[in-house]
Amino acid sequence: MINKKKRKRDPYTEVYALRQHIRMSTHKARRIIDQIRGRSYEETLMILELMPYRACYPILKLIYSAAANASHNMGFNESNLIISKAEVTEGITVKKLKPQARGRGYLIKRSTCHITIVLKNISLYEEYEEYNIFLKNPGWIKKTKSTDMTLHDMYSK
Repeated sequence: MINKKKRKRDPYTEVYALRQHIRMSTHKARRIIDQIRGRSYEETLMILELMPYRACYPILKLIYSAAANASHNMGFNESNLIISKAEVTEGITVKKLKPQARGRGYLIKRSTCHITIVLKNISLYEEYEEYNIFLKNPGWIKKTKSTDMTLHDMYSK
């Protein structure tokens, strides 16, 4: 048996929103999700409002929902949120029959997708990073690194 360590998310810094069975292709949704992954919440809103794709509207609504979850449930400030994880997975394929000539039926496949947005509060991480920097290099320890290299050649004067 192989023991795999599962990486647990920190429930105190991350908030997510999930929307399922969105009637659009996963490729079209991923095209937009790739543009906003890792950006701040406010920057993401500006990008999505200016993009000319139809898939932007459901993603924009989902990001609004995740930010509302963060501010209402956890008390986070929206200016400190970044999109830490955004993924699009394939949903079910809705199959319909379109009637054709001579009593035949033509199958129409409509793809759906599931979108997950995870927002992370970076204000807590900034405080942690400042503390770590202090621990690694306190003010009373001076690190000096000598990079002066002189080359001595026995034939030159």
